[in-house]
Amino acid sequence: MNPIVRMLQKTTSDYLPDSARTVGSSSDARRGLIVPELIFRYGDRKSHFRKFPKILPWLVPAVIGRFRGYRSLKRNPADPKTIADESLIADLKEYAAGIGCSDLGFVEVPAQLIFRGKDILDTHAVVLSMPMDKKRMARAPHIRAGQEVWRIYDHLGRASNRVAAFLRRRGYAAQAGAALGGDTNYPVLARMAGMGWIGKHGLLISPGLGPSQRLAVVYTSIENLPEPPENPFSWISDFCDSCSRCVRECPSGAIFNEKPLEADGDPRHIDYLKCIGPFTQSMGCSICIAECVFFRGDFDRIRTGYETKSRAEQSR
Repeated sequence: MNPIVRMLQKTTSDYLPDSARTVGSSSDARRGLIVPELIFRYGDRKSHFRKFPKILPWLVPAVIGRFRGYRSLKRNPADPKTIADESLIADLKEYAAGIGCSDLGFVEVPAQLIFRGKDILDTHAVVLSMPMDKKRMARAPHIRAGQEVWRIYDHLGRASNRVAAFLRRRGYAAQAGAALGGDTNYPVLARMAGMGWIGKHGLLISPGLGPSQRLAVVYTSIENLPEPPENPFSWISDFCDSCSRCVRECPSGAIFNEKPLEADGDPRHIDYLKCIGPFTQSMGCSICIAECVFFRGDFDRIRTGYETKSRAEQSR
């Protein structure tokens, strides 16, 4: 096995004493692959040599930041706090916004959303999102869009580590989950946190950003995180089924039109072995983002149009 891939496959318990307790996945959990692992394992090597220099300023610190999230576990307090007051939550939201996060949500992580063979510090989690520059992403699959993908992987990875450090300074245990992909299913956790809905392309769609964002998670010992609101965005699923633009525009046919179900009951949106080809060629592809109606149009106008059409159909 490629030594880089072997290194990337490490999980939380690999960085903790044998006596430390972590939370593992359920028997029906799906397998998860992080972006660098996909590239090194399945990507085209010629593309690696041509394109890696163009993203190295962000790829290297993004990968380093991922391991920093694991290594910093040793800085957690020996007897961490478990209860937070409203002022701490308000300070956390303000802090996350101040370091570039566009949204923040809270969720309890189900065991089936922890990837097979992985484990996490705690099931209480803070989900973070960060926007990608729309002008750069509109150029997909140009390398400029790929560079923006990796720039946000780096910046959001730094933000997740800073949020974890913020919580530790206040006496709570925390673990930063990297924006590159980690030990849990980020888009589903963001949906559960009420931050948006998952489109047909498998990406979170939210007001203001559409699919042009990246996600990270911070696991924490705080047991009384705010309850997530009822998600108002479920209509996006029906809209995407009637649109399917991303399915038609994907250069490798990687997006499922009829989504197969995983063992955990959630649909599988992408064939990653098909996706990795064009992703590697431009170190980010992102055609599914640039072509998405929610990227090209106004979220509120799309919602109003969908609701008007739905009412008309129901009145027939």
